[in-house]
Amino acid sequence: MDFAGQLPSPYILTLTGFGLLVALVAWLPLALRRLPLSLPIVCIGLGAALFSLPQVTLQPLPMRYPEVTERFTELIVIIALMGAGLKIDRVFGWRRWAVTWRLLAITMPLSILSITMLAGWAMGVPVAVALLLAASLAPTDPVLAADVQVGPPKTGEEDEVRFGLTSEAGLNDGAAFPFVHLAILLAASAVSHKPWLAEWLTYRVAWEILGGIAGGWLVGRAFGWLTFHVPAETKLARTGDGMVALAATFVSYGLTEIVHVYGFLAVFVTALTFRHAHREHDFHHEMHTIIEQVERLVMMILLILFGGALVSGLLSGLTWRDAALAATILLIVRPLAGLLGLWGYPADRGEKLTLAFFGIRGVGTIYYLAYGINHMAVGHAERLWGVAGLVVLFSILLHGLTVTPIMRSLDRQQGRDPDAVTVPKP
Repeated sequence: MDFAGQLPSPYILTLTGFGLLVALVAWLPLALRRLPLSLPIVCIGLGAALFSLPQVTLQPLPMRYPEVTERFTELIVIIALMGAGLKIDRVFGWRRWAVTWRLLAITMPLSILSITMLAGWAMGVPVAVALLLAASLAPTDPVLAADVQVGPPKTGEEDEVRFGLTSEAGLNDGAAFPFVHLAILLAASAVSHKPWLAEWLTYRVAWEILGGIAGGWLVGRAFGWLTFHVPAETKLARTGDGMVALAATFVSYGLTEIVHVYGFLAVFVTALTFRHAHREHDFHHEMHTIIEQVERLVMMILLILFGGALVSGLLSGLTWRDAALAATILLIVRPLAGLLGLWGYPADRGEKLTLAFFGIRGVGTIYYLAYGINHMAVGHAERLWGVAGLVVLFSILLHGLTVTPIMRSLDRQQGRDPDAVTVPKP
């Protein structure tokens, strides 16, 4: 049979590419462990190379596929939030979580205020649009921050820096959403002249935050009971199937969104409550493993598409002023806001600097901006996407290239072996 001139079908090419991607999901984290290089950087490079091929005509620009962008990033974030909550060993408490409250109550609002003012001045956009960009860029990303987060459950990889960044990333998505809604309300009020403050405070802040916490707690309690406390013959832990964590993720998010409260916040609270149901059970490690694998796979797909967007013109409309704005947000706004939030906190200087520096921006930024643009009239959408994309790219490069040496140095300073292989404690 003559195979000359017979090109493989797109289906076969897709299967082959997906198989290679899954192999990279398993192998790359191990290969990059000691290198000053991160998995997201490699994925973006792969995406840029793939979509630069003349045979690939798709341009995965978020402004062309706003609904798909919103929903796909939404899926990735909720999976990451479940993983973050399951791996936190520290028991919840106001004093024990003091670093988290400082980053949420001081650092995030300062970041949003600063970015709003800077974006309004540098880009000349209305306050509502500047606020949307600020609320999208302020939260620390739960997806791309894996290298600075705590380790799997019961491994003991939970120093103050890793705990602070993990818990901040888990909760600040819920804390940022009221500001996204504030931007939407301000944009609508500019046209209709209807009052917005009462609706924002009562519904978007009080109801949606408190409802998200309560809904997440109830779902977490329910899954904790079904998994660990029902009669031994039927409890879910006996299945050994970590897919239970995915079930809890989707049930928590779905039920709380049905009653119009913050599903991101609910998923993280569900994970914390689920973990608390039986903190020392080995099944938490099984659930976290499944969540981590799924999260890494969908993250890599998104970052390959992001690399494709970069070579398809995502940044083409930006000016030098926009580039300066992006650099200022990463190099000045977040570090200063982080240090102000940690003022007086009992940690050494190196820990505070690391906490302030690693305000990683990523998938959450893309989601919030897509959500806002899909729910309000924005006349500068392409420029907003360009600035947000540049901040995400800067963050991935800057933090990706520095995370390994900085975290390894921090481990050595605190008497830990950065090359030690950690296993769950019995």
